[in-house]
This record gives sequence, structure tokens and C-alpha cells, in this order.
Amino acid sequence: MTSKHARTRETQYQRSIDLLREKGLTPLGLMTNQAWQDDPKHLLFTLARYKFVSKVLAGRKHVLEVGCADAFGTRIVVQAVQKLTATDFDPVFVADVHARMDPKWKFDCKVHDLLEGPFPGKYDGAYALDVIEHIKPKDEAKFVGNIVQSLTPHGAMILGCPSIESQAYASPQSKSGHVNCKSGPSMRKLLETYFHNVFVFSMNDEVVHTGYFPMAHYIFGLGCGRKKS
Repeated sequence: MTSKHARTRETQYQRSIDLLREKGLTPLGLMTNQAWQDDPKHLLFTLARYKFVSKVLAGRKHVLEVGCADAFGTRIVVQAVQKLTATDFDPVFVADVHARMDPKWKFDCKVHDLLEGPFPGKYDGAYALDVIEHIKPKDEAKFVGNIVQSLTPHGAMILGCPSIESQAYASPQSKSGHVNCKSGPSMRKLLETYFHNVFVFSMNDEVVHTGYFPMAHYIFGLGCGRKKS
């Protein structure tokens, strides 16, 4: 392991050693560690999804993340919004988030199951990445409806999930939990139930675009202009 007393040959890189001395090495989260061990490039794709969210929701006053898992990418959104609250239904992941929380990038993280009810509070932005595909079709209206109930009248929501077309190429571990992947049209139909304006994007690897949905690996849906319930 690199010594905390080491000196880099170029002074602009000494910041790396200073951080090692001051804070140690930053640990990966539970799920991120698995990705780094099993499929490192997947970490790039995941972080790119968070970057997309951060750009779309930049400047929002209070954003809700649903299904944060280890919240490794959440910091990217924290960097762009005024306040963020993250939730997950699994206490194991929430405990991991708290154990790794950095005061410089602090955000609230709570255990909550959106199938049991809305999360308390009002938010002008919300997102759920890689969650809707784990929600059974019979429960998706309850799940999405509960998120929408936590939005302000002008709040925006982003859903992201693997495309149904991509599942022919998904790993067995990934496919085992996927019961509700979306096509571009089905993502649009779902969000149009709750929003006046819906925009759907394709994603391949780390690139988000407006291309042909059936060739996309990942689908983003953005809903704006909440309909009255």
C-alpha cells in the first residue's frame, strides 16, 4: 500500500497523497464493489445514468431518490441539486450508505418501501434508476403513483431501466430479478398516466440519445407537468 508519507514526482498530484493521509481511501459500496469485481465497465454505465439525472434535475430544491441501493452514484446528483433524500427498501444497503457517508457530500438516506405508501415530504424532483424492472406489473401503478404523490405540482420525475429488448443479452444474475423491463412505448404509456409531458430517451453503454428504442440497451422516461390525481 502507498505510504501516507510518499511524495509524488509531480507536485500537482500530491493532492492524492494528502487525501490519503487526511481521509484514507474511499471504500466502494456493496453493489459497486460487486460490479467492480464482476464487470468493471458496468460501473461506467451506472455512473453515466446518474450524470444524466444530475443534468436534468440540476438546481432543484429537494430531490428524492427511490431505490438508491449503496448510493455510490448519488453523490453525482448531490453535486447538482440543493438537497437530496435517498431511500431504499433494504436496510442492508441503507446501513452501508450511512457507514460510508462523507460529511462533505452528506445527504439523508432512509429505509422506505414505496409499495407501502408515499415517502413523507414534498419534492420538486424524483428519480428511480434500475428499480421499476423489479416491480411486478400488477404493482407498478401503486409504486409510481406513490412517488408522484410526493412531488410538488411542478415536480419532474425520471425512471430508468433496462429495455425489454436487451434482456436477450442480460446475464442470468441480472435477469433473475427483472420482471418488468420497459420498451420505449411502454415507458411513455406508464408515465403519461401521471404527467402531461413525457420525454423518452434511449441509452447504449454510457451514451444517452434519441435513437431507435428497440436498439437501446436502457430506457429513460422523464415526466413533467403532474396531472391532478
